[in-house]
Amino acid sequence: MLEVGNGKLSLAENRSHFSMWALLAAPLLAGNDLPNMKPEIKAILTNTDVIAIDQDALGKQGTRAYSDGEVEVWTRHLAGGALAVAVLDAGDTRYSTHPFHLDLAKLGLHGPQQGKDLWSGKAVTLTDQMPIEIGSHDILLVRIGAPK
Repeated sequence: MLEVGNGKLSLAENRSHFSMWALLAAPLLAGNDLPNMKPEIKAILTNTDVIAIDQDALGKQGTRAYSDGEVEVWTRHLAGGALAVAVLDAGDTRYSTHPFHLDLAKLGLHGPQQGKDLWSGKAVTLTDQMPIEIGSHDILLVRIGAPK
């Protein structure tokens, strides 16, 4: 059961938790106090782009592509040839002093990849070795390829 909105999770941790459940194609069962949840928690639990990753028709579970210290990169193949890419900062110390650099070749990708950041809703272009700065316990979740 999802712990989004429970305990002392930060907003970043709530986003990361929901994103990882979606990548793993896990059932999205909210375990929080639904009638009394804060608007920012409701926004996480009702993000239709992330829910679409969880409920993708291809039904394949995501896998960890690689890790670099405290940062993990996960992918999930989606129907229609799309791909979900998640960059998760699981640690406390890696940030702007030494940003993470995305290795597209380790994802089987070559050249710039157009996509959508599913938490900001903004268009994003993933490029090889691009520096990515993510706060502690936060996640970048991008859908690239065919639109949903």
